[in-house]
Amino acid sequence: MNISNERLCIPALDLDFAVEAIKEVVWIDREWIPEAEGTSLYIRPFVICTDPYLGVRPAYTYKFIIILSPVGAYYPEGINPVKIYVENEYVRAVRGGLGFTKTPANYAASLKAQEEAKHLGYTQVLWLDGVEKKYIEEVGTMNVFFKIDGEVITPALEGSILGGITRDSTIKLLQSWGLPVKERKLSIQEVFDAHKAGKLDEAFGTGTAAVISPIGELNWNGNIIEINQGQIGELSKRIYDTITGIQSGQLKDSFAWTTEVKG
Repeated sequence: MNISNERLCIPALDLDFAVEAIKEVVWIDREWIPEAEGTSLYIRPFVICTDPYLGVRPAYTYKFIIILSPVGAYYPEGINPVKIYVENEYVRAVRGGLGFTKTPANYAASLKAQEEAKHLGYTQVLWLDGVEKKYIEEVGTMNVFFKIDGEVITPALEGSILGGITRDSTIKLLQSWGLPVKERKLSIQEVFDAHKAGKLDEAFGTGTAAVISPIGELNWNGNIIEINQGQIGELSKRIYDTITGIQSGQLKDSFAWTTEVKG
């Protein structure tokens, strides 16, 4: 949030205060926490301006707000890979813009392409870079990873994509398992070439809600490839099971990711 705040001319939040505020409101609303497997309490902290002013300038007053909601299991019937449309015409963000921030402007920029992809039967849009339209950036609500010839690759953070928390957790998990993972430029052509050569093992997205979302199909300029026979990959499943296991307390948290809330 503070990375986004700096870009958007919003004062930084005191981190200790923000964490304590979240813990306090979770404790107050603890009876809303669902207990069924796969369910959770969704926590959304955000900042809005409160100036009584209409115009274009940074605000002088703000409110830090936390909303909570119990949510059901994201995958009640099992983790099914999603179909992704690779966007060639529209762009979402460029370096120097707002792509690396968490702000509604990024969602607004994605709506047109998202609607067109939906009409074609695709769940999400995979964005390419806004300059050459050849390098993979991210899906509308997820960072993306590709396992090619045994190596896991994810686009590097160069100012136009969000540095997601689940992305970071996934990288740290892979490194702890001794698996090769690289953050670098990855062209869509390289992915399709890897598939043709039989070296594209699996692909998946990472995000807060789904944790891991396997990618079963890519459509780029009408060229459609199926990944891992449209099934969740072994590595994707392992990452999902590990992160959700740590979140639920069923697995040991050796990364100090979790915070216990007590009365």
